Amino acid sequence: MSGSGTARRIVEAARDVLVAEGAEAVTMRRVANAVGVTAMAIYKHYPNREAVLGAVADETLRELAGSWGRRAGGGDWETRVFALLEDFLDFALGRPHLYTFLMTDRREQARRFPADFAGGGSPVFGHVTEAVEEGMRLGLLRADDPLEVTLTVTASTQGLVQLYLGGRIGLPEDEFRALCRRSLRRIFDGVRA
Repeated sequence: MSGSGTARRIVEAARDVLVAEGAEAVTMRRVANAVGVTAMAIYKHYPNREAVLGAVADETLRELAGSWGRRAGGGDWETRVFALLEDFLDFALGRPHLYTFLMTDRREQARRFPADFAGGGSPVFGHVTEAVEEGMRLGLLRADDPLEVTLTVTASTQGLVQLYLGGRIGLPEDEFRALCRRSLRRIFDGVRA
């Protein structure tokens, strides 16, 4: 992102619209109005709408990487893994439009498995990969490909979230979260050492 205050305000305004209404609602005109500049002024900072949305994605992923896993700071391995799940659910259920934009919408600059995920290329996925690698080092999980195990774990939870957000799972949020915890436990039971 450009270092100027206006560029930052553009990203913040675009994210506000996205969080409230979804990515399709983000237009240069709406963002410009929110920032107090003309739509043409945005082009001094970003060449097009996709660049603005890309900056929103980059900034949000940086923020998530910095905050993800904080509640998992203490406790045993399993406690920390389930805390990561709760962080994910807080994000996905608390800001569903932003979650959908980052995790499921087709975007040209979106990270792709496996190349972009190896070596910490995805800051959020990386926290789960670290937990999986630790579980394998501790002998809690069978030795396997950590990236693929992480994909199995995260894809299952993401699938449940997609079904829930799409109205296909008719549970109150607390019961849905419990379903996610049970599902994660089943997956880890399947790969335990």
